[in-house]
Amino acid sequence: MSDLQTGPAPGGPVVTGQAPGGPEKTDPVGPSSPADDAEAPRRWTRHLAFSNIGAVYVLGALVVIFSIWVPQTFLTSATLYQVFNSNAVTALAALSVIIPLSARVFDLSIGGTITLTGVVVTQAIVKYELGIATAILLALLVGVLIGVLNAVIVVVLKIDSFIATMASGALLAAFTTMVTGDLDVTGVVLSQGFNEVGQFMVGGITLPVVYVAVVTVVLWFVLQQTAFGRRMYATGFNKEAARLSGVPTERLRFASLVISGGLAGLAGIVLAGTLAAGSVTAGTPYLLGAFAAAFLGATQLQHGRFNAFGTIIAVLLLGTGVVGLGLAQAPTWSQDLFTGVVLIVALIATRYQRAGTANATVGH
Repeated sequence: MSDLQTGPAPGGPVVTGQAPGGPEKTDPVGPSSPADDAEAPRRWTRHLAFSNIGAVYVLGALVVIFSIWVPQTFLTSATLYQVFNSNAVTALAALSVIIPLSARVFDLSIGGTITLTGVVVTQAIVKYELGIATAILLALLVGVLIGVLNAVIVVVLKIDSFIATMASGALLAAFTTMVTGDLDVTGVVLSQGFNEVGQFMVGGITLPVVYVAVVTVVLWFVLQQTAFGRRMYATGFNKEAARLSGVPTERLRFASLVISGGLAGLAGIVLAGTLAAGSVTAGTPYLLGAFAAAFLGATQLQHGRFNAFGTIIAVLLLGTGVVGLGLAQAPTWSQDLFTGVVLIVALIATRYQRAGTANATVGH
């Protein structure tokens, strides 16, 4: 599929002044017309519309609610830092699924990947006495290999991604239990440098927040500014039409699962560093939050497209709700209820937005 180009052809002339035998041409670099001046406010109105950044307004409403509900504990810098720091792994998990979701592929194995890579990196350090850098590279390789395994099952063997990755997630959980004997990996050596991967703090912000910022910018660039990203979106919106246009849809779906495995592996390493241990159950709770953030993020900024910055907005909304409910000493089930409701609403909104985007594309 060839990329669309706008503007004059490379090397083409820019015509100004009076054309031979015709009316005077308007200088394209000249002053803006009244129509352009009128369009600017409308453009900003669209950018700030609830349909475009609704999660930001909901986030603001949550801040107001919790500020009234628990003003002594919520309106503090410590709470702000907690929202950022405690949701860094959730953000990495959510970012790991937006690439396959953009190609309409599910990766439900990320919980198992996070758990297994956390166990691998800690066992490599504690049991096999490998260096921290070597152990991290080994765990990242494991995450990538899990992505390759998922890709082979889904793309090569043509098994539905929802079922296939759910099954591989169960296999990963069983393998983790077999390797560890269902016991967490602990050791004093994990607190002698490796823990800084997840606990090192600068100005109240932990290092994982920096990882999230870097990954977010990279994914934004890949999805929004490259042919790879545009073709990924094309595959997700209409795989058959994209294939007929020359897009290598199967290769893109394969690559999306490999990338997902690698990013989930990074999340597992960061989580292990945060805990200074390899937990045999730590990754599972991140599955729901990751997909809730990804689908809610798809309703923000890009109208039905899974995108990095929208996902971060969603993570902050979910994190603020969960932290606020915790500070308010609400029942523990209320946090899962909040996340579940957000996911359902996001799924409904994403479906209608994607349908609208597809219809607009067909109309053009």
